[in-house]
Amino acid sequence: MTWLERIAVVVFMVLFMECFAWAAHRYIMHGWGWGWHKSHHEAHEGWFEKNDLYAAVFAIVPIVLFVVGLWWEPLWWAALGITIYGLIYTFVHDMLVHQRGGFRWVPKRGYFKRLLQAHRLHHAVEGKDGTVSHGFLFARKPAVLKAQLRAHAEQQHKRAPQARNPAKTPAAADQ
Repeated sequence: MTWLERIAVVVFMVLFMECFAWAAHRYIMHGWGWGWHKSHHEAHEGWFEKNDLYAAVFAIVPIVLFVVGLWWEPLWWAALGITIYGLIYTFVHDMLVHQRGGFRWVPKRGYFKRLLQAHRLHHAVEGKDGTVSHGFLFARKPAVLKAQLRAHAEQQHKRAPQARNPAKTPAAADQ
């Protein structure tokens, strides 16, 4: 492989991992895998939370790719791209957003402020449903995310009257 091909594989994998992370966060962590991810949306003590098990499980893939990449080089570079994404994720999500490890910088403007705001808006919803901003490196404008949150809240409010007033439900009308 040429150096240009190696760099292209690494860059592609970093971008691919953002797409994978979005889908995994949206459909696994806020879906059938909520049991582990729930700990991330609740207050907790200590360094680790159950959600950290995802990092351990997802780390298996690049480890295998590094080993197999010793025989087929493109896989080694793909593993490097995944690892670089993991390091970026650790900085942005764990250190910047959640201030793990004693990191205490709060950005006042620019890209990092937007990432921070997007992730805080993600955590503005209790539970696994109705959240916004499931990616980690690409964040929509906070105004767009707030509008999505308002739209979801209005949708929930429209459904709520029947749940709040059993007398207005069709089952109650039959009695």
